[in-house]
Amino acid sequence: MNNSQAYAKQLDAQDPLRSFREEFIIPTVNDTEQVYFLGNSLGLQPKRTAGYVDRVLKQWARYGVEAFFMGDDPWLDYHDHLILPLSGIVGALPSELTVMNQLTVNLHLMMVSFYRPSGRRKKIICEAKAFPSDQYMLETHVKHLGLSPEDIIIEVSPHEGEYLIRHDDIISAIESCGDELALVLWGGVNYYTGQVFDMAAITRAAHGVGALAGFDLAHAAGNIELRLHTWNVDFACWCSYKYLNSGPGAMGAAYIHERYHKNPSIPRLAGWWGYEKSTRFKMEKGFIPAGSAEGWQLSTPSPILYAAHRASLEIFAEAGFERLIQKGQQMSSYLLFLLHQLQSRPGTRRIEILTPGNTPEKGCQVSLLIPVHGKRVFEQLTEAGFFADWREPDVIRVAPVPLYNRYEEIWKFVSVIETALAALPDSQ
Repeated sequence: MNNSQAYAKQLDAQDPLRSFREEFIIPTVNDTEQVYFLGNSLGLQPKRTAGYVDRVLKQWARYGVEAFFMGDDPWLDYHDHLILPLSGIVGALPSELTVMNQLTVNLHLMMVSFYRPSGRRKKIICEAKAFPSDQYMLETHVKHLGLSPEDIIIEVSPHEGEYLIRHDDIISAIESCGDELALVLWGGVNYYTGQVFDMAAITRAAHGVGALAGFDLAHAAGNIELRLHTWNVDFACWCSYKYLNSGPGAMGAAYIHERYHKNPSIPRLAGWWGYEKSTRFKMEKGFIPAGSAEGWQLSTPSPILYAAHRASLEIFAEAGFERLIQKGQQMSSYLLFLLHQLQSRPGTRRIEILTPGNTPEKGCQVSLLIPVHGKRVFEQLTEAGFFADWREPDVIRVAPVPLYNRYEEIWKFVSVIETALAALPDSQ
């Protein structure tokens, strides 16, 4: 690697996936394409999304409610278009997946089935400073059961003065909790630092003390390699509007390991769409769940949201997820290389890279801590046409994604940071 713009252009010219950028609508200002590094927050809109959504609207217009059963693509079977490509992205059997609701709703539903406090076994282990929605979900769910979050929830934190959670501390917390532990609920990728966690090892440790392991994959699905079935994960949930590019408020999804599908003793909150398919429309009393992850569904899904999700998943299938993972890691390695080069230059003001770069697994996100005048640097990035994310008090998050970002955009990003740092006041 080198830090020249010519080298970045060479990487783009040699990129076998470069044509997929044309599948997306890139934000523009005065007919100039902006640099969108916020796929970790909301992915860009695929150009084909409008066509898929319009097709559903036309079905609705032509058939009304009969569109569930009539036409070339009946809505009743639409879910089948989604679970096969999703299975390759998250490493699951298609039967282990259901596309439904949104992330926090699904986490609550999974808690109903898989957090069953009994006797000594009541504790939950989670990461400290998880995304607030997860914190609120755990807090309120535990309170709903008449338990005290302060007594039940154990948070594993970074060491003093550090930003990353040490893997050994996670495993130690699980083993120390032992037969008091009911559930480990962890994030696949930390939203703030971009740290990727060893989900296979966390799952093994949880099972080793008789507990279950579930994961929030909001920042992992579509971003890193996942092997949920192979890792023996009990359940997982994610949203589809970040790396999966399925639109604001997109329908989320859940994974439930196949060993639970036909276990009648597992409690759940039920709805009619989770009823056994062949007899669902008999409308009979007494809930009989579908013998797959779809048995956790509640309400009639929105074909419009399904259509937006399908448009993006189709692009993933065409690009090949393994190739996207490889390119995503190459892009983040290139960004980290340029930032380390910048750090090493004499006179460069302090900039700290929070995201681990020396691990075999890393995602697209890179988080930078600029402790002095960081907001000014962020504002200059915005003025230069970069979509990045500011997190108080001093962190900039960016995520060059392999489907639509370019290496040259990464080079320009670091170049703007260098110029911005040099222009800051002398006073620290």
